[in-house]
Amino acid sequence: MDTTQSAVERSAIKKVAIRLVPFVALMFFINYLDRTAISFAAPNGMNQDLGLTAAQFGFASGVFFIGYILLEVPSNVALHRFGARRWLARIMVSWGIVSLLFTWVQNSEGLYILRFLLGVAEAGFFPGAILFLSLWVPAKHRSRVLALFYLAQPLTTVIGAPLAGLLIEQHGVFFGLEGWRFMYFGVAIPAIVIGIVAWFYLADRPADAKWLTADEKTWLTAALEKESAAKASNTHGGALKALANGRVWMLALIYFGFIYGLYALGFFLPTIIEGFESQFGTSFNVFQKGLITAIPYLPAAFVLYFWSRDATRRGVRTWHIVVPAIVGGLSIPVALFMNSPAATVAVITVTACAIFAALPNFWTIPTRFLTGAAAAAGIALINTVGNVAGFAAGYVTGALKDLTGAYIVPMFVVGGFMLLSALLMTVLSRRGRVAEDATSSADVQSSAGSR
Repeated sequence: MDTTQSAVERSAIKKVAIRLVPFVALMFFINYLDRTAISFAAPNGMNQDLGLTAAQFGFASGVFFIGYILLEVPSNVALHRFGARRWLARIMVSWGIVSLLFTWVQNSEGLYILRFLLGVAEAGFFPGAILFLSLWVPAKHRSRVLALFYLAQPLTTVIGAPLAGLLIEQHGVFFGLEGWRFMYFGVAIPAIVIGIVAWFYLADRPADAKWLTADEKTWLTAALEKESAAKASNTHGGALKALANGRVWMLALIYFGFIYGLYALGFFLPTIIEGFESQFGTSFNVFQKGLITAIPYLPAAFVLYFWSRDATRRGVRTWHIVVPAIVGGLSIPVALFMNSPAATVAVITVTACAIFAALPNFWTIPTRFLTGAAAAAGIALINTVGNVAGFAAGYVTGALKDLTGAYIVPMFVVGGFMLLSALLMTVLSRRGRVAEDATSSADVQSSAGSR
């Protein structure tokens, strides 16, 4: 019986990993490409055409997160109520339509408005995707599945940066549009198309999946219900209880540091590379700049996968999150003191690897002690507070660059926030023992009830 049970378990998880994870990862790929398209447009004509300073560009980059933050928790609660399939599809089509409007933006004010509306449209997508996958995958398999999902983020830049470069080079080809405008058009259409496909492709729960056998449905449903029941005893009060949970707020602060580093790197790396010409006397065309921007993210994808694979094998431990945070915090300011483009990109690669090694393992923790409406609200709150860093990273980095004339001070600020995340994660682990072995339900319950 145990052998049969093990075979059914392996088969069910394999099917989920093949059928759902790549598609949700594709949605995430398009999501991250659309929200960071501004970083490729900025040094390739947009800032000049719209007359943007570094601070104005930083504000435009960051104001996205204001709209996102305002509606994220309500959006994720709505996802729990109406079902992930409908809600994720609705979010995707909405942001695709807003993304398309960037093609015709005429001034900084219009850019601010569209970035805000893009945040409103995207609100709830990322925590919704995390919640959706947690409704399909038991805890002991979640680290590996989330790692596969998270691969979409570094790969967005690996593939997206050269793609953006190619689209930007098509200056005047499509109705006379400038290259950066055509790039916006090119990355918006896939969001609308895949959003429509998602409505028909996704299923809300294992019981609705026609591609699972009866035994696989039974095993997955039973495993998830057993896990949910164990967590429910520790999350009385549902969404409101989760919003008042001190551990949820601590996790939100930890996530703040990671997101600050992620978006400071994502929004300003193409601009830093553009500065190689004046700093080192080099010259690259738009496509080459896209390739250089992609370099740090390919090793990051490999590190993410193998680091998370080790976390799955051992169980996610505190050091799976703390060590990358320390490495990223120390390395990112160092990049600006290198004496060549190659050395600068090499150090930035270390930073990217560190950020992406930590993120998927971080997201295994909230779903260990939150379930149902509490999980929807708690995950959304963590992502909401964390994404305040999305606004801060863009605006503060740009403002400090304008103030000091260089990126040195802004990058030290980035490093400081990542080191703070490492410290807070260490404190949280010692107090609540949240980063215990994911395969031990007893440890999970102990962690959930320790506060």
